[in-house]
Amino acid sequence: MTFIEALRTILPKQEQVSVNTTVLEHHSKDVTSYHPGVTPDAVVFPSTTEEVSRVLHYANQNGIPVVPFGIGSSVEGQVVPVKGGISMDLTQMNAVLEVRPEDFLVRVQPGVTRMQLNQHLKEYGLFFPVDPGADATLGGMAATNASGTTAVRFGTMRDNVLGLTVVTADGSIIHTGGMASKSSAGYNLTGLFVGSEGTLGTFTELILRVYGIPEHVLAVRAVFPDVGTATHAAMGMMMCGLTLDRVELVDEHTVKVVNAFKETDFSEAPTLFLEFSGSRSTVDSSFMLAKEILTEEGCTELEFDTDQAVRTRLWAARHDAAFAFSASQPGKKLMTTDVCVPLSVLSDAIVEARRLIDENGLDGAILGHVGDGNYHAVLVVDPEDETDMNRASHVNAEIVRFALERGGTCTGEHGIGLGKAKYLTNEHGESAVLLMRAIKSVFDPNDILNPGKIFL
Repeated sequence: MTFIEALRTILPKQEQVSVNTTVLEHHSKDVTSYHPGVTPDAVVFPSTTEEVSRVLHYANQNGIPVVPFGIGSSVEGQVVPVKGGISMDLTQMNAVLEVRPEDFLVRVQPGVTRMQLNQHLKEYGLFFPVDPGADATLGGMAATNASGTTAVRFGTMRDNVLGLTVVTADGSIIHTGGMASKSSAGYNLTGLFVGSEGTLGTFTELILRVYGIPEHVLAVRAVFPDVGTATHAAMGMMMCGLTLDRVELVDEHTVKVVNAFKETDFSEAPTLFLEFSGSRSTVDSSFMLAKEILTEEGCTELEFDTDQAVRTRLWAARHDAAFAFSASQPGKKLMTTDVCVPLSVLSDAIVEARRLIDENGLDGAILGHVGDGNYHAVLVVDPEDETDMNRASHVNAEIVRFALERGGTCTGEHGIGLGKAKYLTNEHGESAVLLMRAIKSVFDPNDILNPGKIFL
């Protein structure tokens, strides 16, 4: 019996196993990143935990690599099947299984996307806050410990996943965490699996925290003469204890490119984008204090509104930045770094990143989650141009070096995958990485789960 025939005996429906060229190509790489694709030997579409278990049991017995796949929105090559084998597409497992409004939690399958979940939660007056930008699957978001613009208030995926159903390499089905808001029972396996990028197991169910939809939301756009004053203003608001949902920074070059892309006329200067939510009285009082701080720190232009359409327009220069740079040079790809540094050095880090980009003749955006010290340098690159790639890799490496030397991390939210593996030992040291490898070997002794990722 051939490999494909065996898979078709494991999965009951003909369409659950594909070797179609277009399907294989789609599952060979991230959607937008620069990492080169590798075509898997087959793509499977399980619909139940038991089917995932059967596929993994067969793959483990036969030494066949398995790479989980959501919608492919990761940016560090996490879904690239570098050793071939099986790409396990989990998008058919896309049911919201249970909503428990009184407990502020939901139970979902991994193929549910964040927008799908929030649409489902509206009738309950609830929402799920983690927003990485893309309409990613929740399983993929948990696998990379995604966060995004709302992390300053609501934290990362690791803060919002209460429990998991996980299938390990040999097909065993385990359950971690639960529906209680906290637990001190044994090792925190949930926290270990979140961020493991498919190298320790495949998620088939997630229990997630959800929150009440706020009564009032206010979006603010504040323009500054330079990055330093914008960052100081953000720090001032944080130190005053203001409850901010989002605190985002874009530099002047990024605003300029977005203006051309969206046909907007935002002032082409460093800009903070803020969002407040809660009761009307809470939001109003918070904004009054924020306005004082922004003005004292040199804000030259202030725009704010509660209307949804206006708020969407205000946020365009932040949300559409990566698309704008990509569209500005058709055919090129994006290399995105996402270092995180202590807040006290964030301004210097952003200025240094822009200097490196400009001095090396590259084009790119600078975007910062200035509320938690995480920022992105989005570089536009031609993967077929060796000189271009070398320059971009040099800039990426220098940005990471700057962060690590100041107590930061090489990745705040995108994960290691292929692109950041070379920095892991620099950040954690050889002993810690050896321990990570040992954990991997316990869960996956035959190295079939997303092999070639995280570790060099």
